[in-house]
Amino acid sequence: MTGVILDNSDVGNHKSQTVKLSNKGRYGVRAIFDIAFHSGGKPTQIKDISRRQAIPPRFLEQIFQDLKRAGLVTSKRGPRGGYALAMDPDDIRLGDIVRALEGPIVLAGADGNGDADETSRVVTEDVFSELSENIEACFDAITIQDLCDRGDAHGVRRAPPRRYVYSI
Repeated sequence: MTGVILDNSDVGNHKSQTVKLSNKGRYGVRAIFDIAFHSGGKPTQIKDISRRQAIPPRFLEQIFQDLKRAGLVTSKRGPRGGYALAMDPDDIRLGDIVRALEGPIVLAGADGNGDADETSRVVTEDVFSELSENIEACFDAITIQDLCDRGDAHGVRRAPPRRYVYSI
């Protein structure tokens, strides 16, 4: 994995000057938030997450395989199955999700310019390394429980609990 490369070096080629995560990272955060917020961390089927979050189900399946490998979710087969949180929402940080899906969070890789002044390169690479650590700390400062609390504060409606009807 190459990692999340937050790179703005070709900003002139883009309409906005923002640094973006890939859809995979953003969708992964939304999917785990959905399980915590709407299902209390209990098994949730991909079709339900896909419907609520407007994420293609096939893409969610790929995302959940990586999240499962990282130990952030578990899976259960069967009619009441789905994906569930492997730990408490207080223990899952946004940084954990992004690293599981995209690798290390870095501002930019080395530019590979061997003609640059060595002192300048060392100084600027140190700055970029420190910035990367600060960005990673920002991702690690926010937990899924924090997102759930924000959802409540914003009045986001939770999905009603699943009801099972048995007929004989």
